[in-house]
Amino acid sequence: MGAAKDIVERCAVPRFWFSDFPLGHSAGKPFDERSQNETLRGALGLFDSALKANTTIQSPQIWAEDDTWQSDFMDVAALSPELVEKLKKDHERTRALKAGQS
Repeated sequence: MGAAKDIVERCAVPRFWFSDFPLGHSAGKPFDERSQNETLRGALGLFDSALKANTTIQSPQIWAEDDTWQSDFMDVAALSPELVEKLKKDHERTRALKAGQS
């Protein structure tokens, strides 16, 4: 399962369930059990249906009714400087917590 089609296909994985979702959401929509179950069913189904190497199947699910999310996703220029600074601090705090767990 994945959302970075160009990268995963370049790695030549044997089977790939592609979801045209934002990075980090390849297992389905957050908090949406139906979406997550459909994604898992589709990906596991590749074991039976992918008869040759480097098979990519695109999930029929869509993230949103239109594709504007693709240009807005992770567009740091659209964020206020204050929000960018907060996100940086949150990220550094998370990294510090993870480093302390190793």
